[in-house]
Amino acid sequence: MGSKRLLFISSVFLFSIMFLLGLGESVNGFPSSPSFVKTNGLNFVLDGRPVYVNGFNSYWLMSLATDVTNRQKVTSAFEQAATHGLTVARTWAFNDGNTYNALQTSCGVYDEQVFRGLDFVVSHAKSYGIKLILSFVNNYKDYGGRAQYVQWGRRAGQNIRSDDDFYTNPTVKGYYKNHVKTIMTRVNSISGIAYKDDPTIFSWELINEPRCQTDPSGRTLQGWIKEMAAYVKSIDSNHLLEVGMEGFYGGSTLERKQYNPGGCEYGTDFITNNQIPGIDFATVHAYPDSWLTGSDENAQLSFLNKWMQIHFDDVERVLKKPLLFAEFGKSYKDPGYSTAQRDRFYNTFYNNIYSAASSGKAGGGGLFWQLMAEGMDSFADGYDIVLSQNPSIAAIIASQSHRMSLLNTTMFR
Repeated sequence: MGSKRLLFISSVFLFSIMFLLGLGESVNGFPSSPSFVKTNGLNFVLDGRPVYVNGFNSYWLMSLATDVTNRQKVTSAFEQAATHGLTVARTWAFNDGNTYNALQTSCGVYDEQVFRGLDFVVSHAKSYGIKLILSFVNNYKDYGGRAQYVQWGRRAGQNIRSDDDFYTNPTVKGYYKNHVKTIMTRVNSISGIAYKDDPTIFSWELINEPRCQTDPSGRTLQGWIKEMAAYVKSIDSNHLLEVGMEGFYGGSTLERKQYNPGGCEYGTDFITNNQIPGIDFATVHAYPDSWLTGSDENAQLSFLNKWMQIHFDDVERVLKKPLLFAEFGKSYKDPGYSTAQRDRFYNTFYNNIYSAASSGKAGGGGLFWQLMAEGMDSFADGYDIVLSQNPSIAAIIASQSHRMSLLNTTMFR
């Protein structure tokens, strides 16, 4: 047994002791309750009490759970997450077209075996006290995305100019609505509970990282979000809903555009897009190493601090709803990378979240990208973390879970 393995076991042991001594809400993750998570002002609430989360992304859960021989990797991920106090997982409820383990194999046609894989993910998450954010579609071509819906539209004879017509073409929008309804009304083959009735689901997400290059103002996306938010809420008024945005500013706040990476516009508007009725909380992503190509560590950390603070301020001052940093991370593929750099990045990020949350501001929590189980090298993207193999970052993540859980139990008694 090597020193890294010993350090990992020590971090797990210490975190477990914290909970056994009553310093955390629950050994099994999210506070146990049959209720749905709601919002109240800047806070997420459960049974009327504010809750703060520390979580992760694992987009691959459904795909691997489709094959019963791979389900142990899903179990391993949830076990590691729960052991380190992680309470929310964000994952894909889509895989469209001619892709491996596609859920929607052709327009409106679904593979039952893949759906059963998603059923396993939802029911299994519940057993580990983990709630799920389920995303309906990808902005990118990976796993089908907008491009696949547009291709289906072209095959049906629609006059489509670009992938951005996903947001405006009535036929394509109908395809998307059908998928949304299919997911929300799905009855879990394991639990017997319809997804729209299952409190295991923390929230729905309209689209992963939406962008619209043909209309940088954000108005095209504004219309689509308004229509789809109303549609989701017409089927399911219990669950929370968010857009899936990265946090880029648009036409309504031109003075904020300077904070976007490179000062560019991406067809989104963090303020107006999140003011739409039915959008219950705002999301932001944070990848300074990817967005600021060629920058050094100090520049990246400086950007991170500014990026987080400006969004905390805007949510508190303008949006007046919770804020979740739904993706963040640092790649070990970066030039000059060291474990110490990633540790400093995570510590800076978590300190900002905790400072906002502990002062009653909009620090609802953060979800790192991404958690993986052992033996998943083919899924590695540089941002992946196997907690059992990364003792220093595992200890940092567990520490953040602990202090966020203390906020759940001590701040609002």
